[in-house]
Amino acid sequence: MRMTLATTLVLQAIAHGHRFGFEIVDVTGCPTGTVYPALRRLEHAGLVRSEWEREQVAARDARPQRRYYEITGTGAPALEAALEPMRALGALRTLAPKAAK
Repeated sequence: MRMTLATTLVLQAIAHGHRFGFEIVDVTGCPTGTVYPALRRLEHAGLVRSEWEREQVAARDARPQRRYYEITGTGAPALEAALEPMRALGALRTLAPKAAK
């Protein structure tokens, strides 16, 4: 699976314990039109799995049911591999020469 920046951010949010769509939207800053398709792709690729919460829990809190996501055993190394180029870019930025004054 090709890991875009947005998909990597979504997977990283899940790995850090952000488990449902709107929470992932909030923490990543990505729009819902980016997050929800990424979640579907990640689940289809087997990098995350999801489960709907019990209807009674949502009803008790007077809100729609949430679909909770968690990273899989395959998702963790995929996340690390996707983060590696970003870390390299960060290292390059720190090695860039300072601008002349």
